[in-house]
Amino acid sequence: MVQPKQVNFISMLLISAMLLFGGSPVLASAQRQSLIIATATTGGTFYPVGVAVGTLVTVKLAKSDKITATAINSAGSGENIQMLKNNECDLAIIQGLYAAQAFNGKGPYEGRPMTEMSAITMLWQNVEHFAVLSKYAKAGTVADLKGLDERFSIGKRGSGSAGSGRTILNALNITPDKDFDTEYLGYTPSVQAMMDNRIVGANIPAGPPASAITQMYASLGDKATVLNFTDQQLENINSFYNIWTRFVIPVDTYPGQKKAINTIAQPNLLVVSNALSEDTVYKITKTIYENLPFLRNSHKATNVMSLQNAMTGLSMPLHPGAIKYYREMGLSIPPHLIAH
Repeated sequence: MVQPKQVNFISMLLISAMLLFGGSPVLASAQRQSLIIATATTGGTFYPVGVAVGTLVTVKLAKSDKITATAINSAGSGENIQMLKNNECDLAIIQGLYAAQAFNGKGPYEGRPMTEMSAITMLWQNVEHFAVLSKYAKAGTVADLKGLDERFSIGKRGSGSAGSGRTILNALNITPDKDFDTEYLGYTPSVQAMMDNRIVGANIPAGPPASAITQMYASLGDKATVLNFTDQQLENINSFYNIWTRFVIPVDTYPGQKKAINTIAQPNLLVVSNALSEDTVYKITKTIYENLPFLRNSHKATNVMSLQNAMTGLSMPLHPGAIKYYREMGLSIPPHLIAH
C-alpha cells in the first residue's frame, strides 16, 4: 500500500512524465497488470529511482499494454528479497551484496538460496557514506568507528544498509554492538538524530547526491563529515565479497563539501520475480533503456546507466525478457547470466 507521504512525490513525477511523453493515466480496469516495485527508505536513492521507474513504466505501457507500476518504500534489500519470495512485490531494487548472498544461499541466506528472482539491469553504484560528527573523525577513515563507544546508526532493521554495513565493518575488525552502541534508524531520521546530538554518526549508503547527506551538510556544515576508505581497507573488504570498487565523491557534490571523499561502492540491481512473463519483462527493459534521459533527470545516480553497463556486477542470471531485449540490441550475454 502506498503511504500518504509517497503520494505527492509519485503524483508530481507522474504528471511531469505525462507532460514529457504525452501519456495518459486512464486505464481499462480489465486485464491490467498492476506491478509493485519495492525500494527502501525515502531519504536514500532507491526510493526516488524506483518511483521514476514506476512512473516511466506506467506512462509508456499503461495505455498500450495495461501495465502499471507503483514504487513503495521498505526497509531495503533484505525486506525486498523477502517480499519477492512472499509474492508481495513484483520488482525490487537490491544491493549487489544482498543479491549475491540471497541467490547463492550465502551469509544470512546460508542453505536457503533465493532462486525465484532474476536480474533486469544494474542501475547505479551504491556509494558508502559512513557519516560522523567531525569531532569523532580522528583519522578521517572508517577506522574511526573502532572503539567509538557512542551511538551510531547502522540502518533500519532488516535493511540492506544494515546488512552491508555490518559486512564492511566486520571485514575491518570493527564490531557493531561492541565498538559502538548500535541504533537502527532510516536515513533522514539518522541525520536528524545527529543534528539533535542523539547519535554521533550513521551508515547511509546511496547514490550521490543522497538527500539525507545533503541535509547533513546543509544543516551541520563542517561539524559533520563522511569518512574515507583507504586502499588497504578496500582490499580487506573485498576479501569477503569481491563486489566493491573505489568511488570518489567530487568536491561540492554536497553543500560546503570542500574535499573529495574517497569511499567505495557496490552495484545496485533491478530484479524481478520469475513469475513475470518474458513479454512483460521485455517491455519493461525496453521502456527503461529507450527512455534513459527521463531516469537521469529523476536522480543523478542513474547517469551511469547505459546498455554497455547493464550487466555490470550482476550476481544472478538475467530474466529471459531482459535477455531478449539485450540480444535485440546486439549485446552478448555472458554464460553465467543465462539460467540453466
